[in-house]
Amino acid sequence: MDWTFNNDMPIYSQLVDKIKLSIVSGQLPPGEKLSTVRDLAAEAKVNPNTMQRAFQELEREGLVFSQRSSGRFVTEDMEVIMEAKKAMARQYILGFMENMEKLGYTPQEIINLIKEGKEEDKQ
Repeated sequence: MDWTFNNDMPIYSQLVDKIKLSIVSGQLPPGEKLSTVRDLAAEAKVNPNTMQRAFQELEREGLVFSQRSSGRFVTEDMEVIMEAKKAMARQYILGFMENMEKLGYTPQEIINLIKEGKEEDKQ
C-alpha cells in the first residue's frame, strides 16, 4: 500500500481513505484478516494511536470488524462495501466537477470532453 501523505488533511483521515480504497477496489478482499495496528503503523511510519483511530473510523463505517482474540477483518457485507465505493466515486466526481468548473467548463462541456476522450482511447 502507498503510504505517502500530504499536509492538506489529518493523517488518520488519509489512512482511512487509503485502507477504504484497498477494500472497495478488492485489493483487501471481504473476510481478509488485516495486519495488526502496530504492524501497519510501522509500515506506514505513523504513530500506532493514529492507525488505531483510523481503524476505529473504519469499524464505525462497517468496513472492518474486530474479533476479540483474532484481530480485525474486512467486512463480508458486500452492500456496505458497494455503498462505500459509491460514496468514494461521488466524492471523486464532485472534486473533478469542481475543478473543471473552475476552468470555466459547463456540465455539458465536461460531458462532451469525457465522450471525446473515450473516443480517442478507442482509436
